[in-house]
Amino acid sequence: MTSTLSTRTRRHTVLDSPYGPLTLVATDGVLAGLYMTEQRHRPPEETFGAPDPGPFAEAARQLDAYFAGELTDFDLPLRLDGTPFQRGVWAELVRIPYGATRSYGELAERLGKPGASRAVGLANGRNPIGIIVPCHRVVGASGGLTGYGGGLERKQRLLAFERGKDDAVPALF
Repeated sequence: MTSTLSTRTRRHTVLDSPYGPLTLVATDGVLAGLYMTEQRHRPPEETFGAPDPGPFAEAARQLDAYFAGELTDFDLPLRLDGTPFQRGVWAELVRIPYGATRSYGELAERLGKPGASRAVGLANGRNPIGIIVPCHRVVGASGGLTGYGGGLERKQRLLAFERGKDDAVPALF
Protein backbone atom coordinates (compact mmCIF):
# COMPACT_ATOMS: atom_id res chain seq x y z
CA MET A 1 0.00 0.00 0.00
CA THR A 2 1.41 3.37 -1.01
CA SER A 3 0.33 6.58 0.63
CA THR A 4 0.91 10.00 -0.74
CA LEU A 5 1.52 12.88 1.57
CA SER A 6 0.38 16.26 0.45
CA THR A 7 3.18 18.75 0.57
CA ARG A 8 2.57 22.44 0.84
CA THR A 9 4.71 24.83 -1.10
CA ARG A 10 5.58 27.99 0.83
CA ARG A 11 7.00 31.13 -0.74
CA HIS A 12 7.60 34.61 0.58
CA THR A 13 8.55 38.11 -0.43
CA VAL A 14 9.28 41.33 1.44
CA LEU A 15 7.57 44.59 0.48
CA ASP A 16 8.42 48.09 1.62
CA SER A 17 5.59 50.01 3.24
CA PRO A 18 5.10 53.23 5.19
CA TYR A 19 4.97 50.99 8.28
CA GLY A 20 8.22 49.19 7.67
CA PRO A 21 9.01 46.04 5.71
CA LEU A 22 6.13 43.58 5.31
CA THR A 23 6.84 39.89 4.80
CA LEU A 24 4.15 38.18 2.76
CA VAL A 25 3.93 34.39 2.88
CA ALA A 26 1.95 32.17 0.52
CA THR A 27 1.02 28.53 0.96
CA ASP A 28 0.31 26.79 -2.34
CA GLY A 29 0.05 30.21 -4.01
CA VAL A 30 -2.52 31.64 -1.56
CA LEU A 31 -1.67 34.45 0.88
CA ALA A 32 -1.27 32.88 4.32
CA GLY A 33 0.76 35.50 6.18
CA LEU A 34 1.58 39.19 6.33
CA TYR A 35 4.07 39.96 9.06
CA MET A 36 5.72 43.15 10.25
CA THR A 37 9.22 43.39 11.66
CA GLU A 38 9.39 42.75 15.39
CA GLN A 39 5.83 41.42 15.34
CA ARG A 40 4.65 39.35 18.24
CA HIS A 41 3.80 35.77 17.15
CA ARG A 42 5.82 36.15 13.95
CA PRO A 43 6.77 32.65 12.78
CA PRO A 44 10.44 31.80 12.33
CA GLU A 45 11.87 33.00 9.00
CA GLU A 46 12.83 29.46 8.00
CA THR A 47 9.11 28.57 7.81
CA PHE A 48 8.43 31.22 5.13
CA GLY A 49 9.75 29.16 2.23
CA ALA A 50 11.89 30.31 -0.65
CA PRO A 51 11.90 33.94 -1.76
CA ASP A 52 9.64 34.37 -4.79
CA PRO A 53 7.64 37.52 -5.58
CA GLY A 54 5.49 35.63 -8.13
CA PRO A 55 2.54 34.65 -5.93
CA PHE A 56 2.23 38.17 -4.51
CA ALA A 57 1.63 40.44 -7.51
CA GLU A 58 -2.04 41.10 -6.73
CA ALA A 59 -1.47 41.41 -2.98
CA ALA A 60 1.34 43.91 -3.65
CA ARG A 61 -0.88 45.88 -6.04
CA GLN A 62 -3.71 46.05 -3.50
CA LEU A 63 -1.38 46.97 -0.63
CA ASP A 64 0.13 49.78 -2.75
CA ALA A 65 -3.39 51.06 -3.50
CA TYR A 66 -4.30 50.84 0.21
CA PHE A 67 -1.22 52.80 1.28
CA ALA A 68 -1.95 55.38 -1.44
CA GLY A 69 -5.43 55.87 0.07
CA GLU A 70 -7.12 54.45 -3.03
CA LEU A 71 -8.35 51.11 -1.63
CA THR A 72 -10.47 50.53 1.46
CA ASP A 73 -11.42 46.86 1.02
CA PHE A 74 -9.06 44.07 0.01
CA ASP A 75 -10.24 41.38 -2.39
CA LEU A 76 -7.74 38.54 -2.15
CA PRO A 77 -7.99 34.81 -1.58
CA LEU A 78 -6.64 34.10 1.90
CA ARG A 79 -5.54 30.98 3.69
CA LEU A 80 -6.28 31.56 7.36
CA ASP A 81 -5.02 28.58 9.33
CA GLY A 82 -6.24 28.53 12.91
CA THR A 83 -8.81 27.06 15.23
CA PRO A 84 -12.50 27.41 14.34
CA PHE A 85 -12.83 30.13 17.00
CA GLN A 86 -9.82 32.05 15.66
CA ARG A 87 -11.16 31.84 12.10
CA GLY A 88 -14.51 33.15 13.37
CA VAL A 89 -12.79 36.13 15.00
CA TRP A 90 -10.75 36.82 11.84
CA ALA A 91 -13.93 36.65 9.74
CA GLU A 92 -15.42 39.35 11.99
CA LEU A 93 -12.29 41.49 11.61
CA VAL A 94 -12.75 41.78 7.86
CA ARG A 95 -16.30 43.06 8.49
CA ILE A 96 -15.04 46.10 10.41
CA PRO A 97 -15.34 49.02 7.98
CA TYR A 98 -12.29 51.00 6.89
CA GLY A 99 -11.63 53.82 9.35
CA ALA A 100 -13.90 52.31 12.04
CA THR A 101 -13.10 50.39 15.20
CA ARG A 102 -14.81 47.73 17.28
CA SER A 103 -14.11 46.61 20.82
CA TYR A 104 -13.14 43.10 21.81
CA GLY A 105 -16.48 42.87 23.62
CA GLU A 106 -18.41 43.90 20.50
CA LEU A 107 -16.67 41.19 18.50
CA ALA A 108 -17.46 38.63 21.21
CA GLU A 109 -21.14 39.67 21.05
CA ARG A 110 -21.17 39.32 17.26
CA LEU A 111 -19.76 35.81 17.65
CA GLY A 112 -22.56 34.92 20.09
CA LYS A 113 -20.07 34.59 22.96
CA PRO A 114 -20.57 37.74 25.06
CA GLY A 115 -18.20 36.60 27.81
CA ALA A 116 -15.34 35.83 25.43
CA SER A 117 -13.75 39.25 24.94
CA ARG A 118 -10.44 38.02 26.35
CA ALA A 119 -10.46 35.00 23.99
CA VAL A 120 -11.27 37.38 21.13
CA GLY A 121 -8.22 39.41 22.10
CA LEU A 122 -6.00 36.33 22.07
CA ALA A 123 -7.33 35.27 18.65
CA ASN A 124 -6.92 38.81 17.36
CA GLY A 125 -3.27 38.74 18.44
CA ARG A 126 -2.73 35.52 16.47
CA ASN A 127 -4.07 36.96 13.21
CA PRO A 128 -1.59 35.78 10.58
CA ILE A 129 -2.50 38.36 7.91
CA GLY A 130 -2.18 41.81 9.46
CA ILE A 131 -3.51 44.93 7.72
CA ILE A 132 -5.52 42.90 5.17
CA VAL A 133 -7.36 41.19 8.03
CA PRO A 134 -7.54 44.44 10.01
CA CYS A 135 -6.79 43.47 13.61
CA HIS A 136 -5.54 47.06 14.11
CA ARG A 137 -9.21 48.16 14.11
CA VAL A 138 -9.91 46.47 17.47
CA VAL A 139 -9.75 48.64 20.58
CA GLY A 140 -10.47 48.34 24.28
CA ALA A 141 -13.95 48.73 25.77
CA SER A 142 -13.33 52.43 26.46
CA GLY A 143 -12.11 53.01 22.90
CA GLY A 144 -8.47 53.18 23.98
CA LEU A 145 -5.66 51.52 22.12
CA THR A 146 -4.69 48.17 23.55
CA GLY A 147 -2.15 45.56 22.48
CA TYR A 148 -1.19 45.11 18.86
CA GLY A 149 1.19 42.46 17.54
CA GLY A 150 2.86 45.03 15.29
CA GLY A 151 3.31 47.53 18.15
CA LEU A 152 1.00 50.24 19.46
CA GLU A 153 2.78 52.94 17.44
CA ARG A 154 1.94 51.12 14.20
CA LYS A 155 -1.64 50.59 15.35
CA GLN A 156 -1.99 54.29 16.11
CA ARG A 157 -0.53 55.21 12.70
CA LEU A 158 -2.75 52.75 10.79
CA LEU A 159 -5.90 54.03 12.51
CA ALA A 160 -4.89 57.67 11.94
CA PHE A 161 -4.12 56.90 8.29
CA GLU A 162 -7.52 55.29 7.76
CA ARG A 163 -9.18 58.32 9.33
CA GLY A 164 -7.29 60.66 7.02
CA LYS A 165 -5.02 61.99 9.76
CA ASP A 166 -1.76 60.14 9.03
CA ASP A 167 0.20 63.40 9.01
CA ALA A 168 -0.71 63.90 12.69
CA VAL A 169 1.33 60.85 13.70
CA PRO A 170 5.09 60.94 13.11
CA ALA A 171 6.59 58.22 10.93
CA LEU A 172 8.55 55.71 12.96
CA PHE A 173 9.85 53.45 10.20
